[in-house]
Amino acid sequence: MFQNIPYEGTRSEQFAQVLDQLKALIHDEPNAMANLANASALLNHFLQEINWVGFYLYDGKELVLGPFQGLPACIRIPMGRGVCGTAAAELSTLVVEDVHAFPGHIACDAASNSEIVIPLLKDGQLYGVLDIDSPIKNRFDQEDREFLERFVQILEGQL
Repeated sequence: MFQNIPYEGTRSEQFAQVLDQLKALIHDEPNAMANLANASALLNHFLQEINWVGFYLYDGKELVLGPFQGLPACIRIPMGRGVCGTAAAELSTLVVEDVHAFPGHIACDAASNSEIVIPLLKDGQLYGVLDIDSPIKNRFDQEDREFLERFVQILEGQL
């Protein structure tokens, strides 16, 4: 059972608490959709100053909206287009300080000003991306990136 605990200590200590919570949430659960749904809810609960968090899943052609927390979103994103499509095509994390300056940015929520996208792999192949938006410019730093990449690695072990 998930318990709403106060996150205490340094950012690194708080990140470690969330990683432990994720491990407990997905332990022995084989259903990827259930795990991704709980993962997006956990991040939405923990992260401050965000307005959208969720997953886009690769269907072999494009990214399709998966489990998320936030306002209704774009349903399909072509590979190589926008922050999500670019991160998916390059199989690399993208941290965008100002989405309005990103070439080809897809504006699903006009309130979003910064974004981080981390590819999610299964057996070395693209499975989807974790996408997090913030209304704050330059919201995501190197420590956020490292934490979220570890978060995704844990999820990858349950896909």
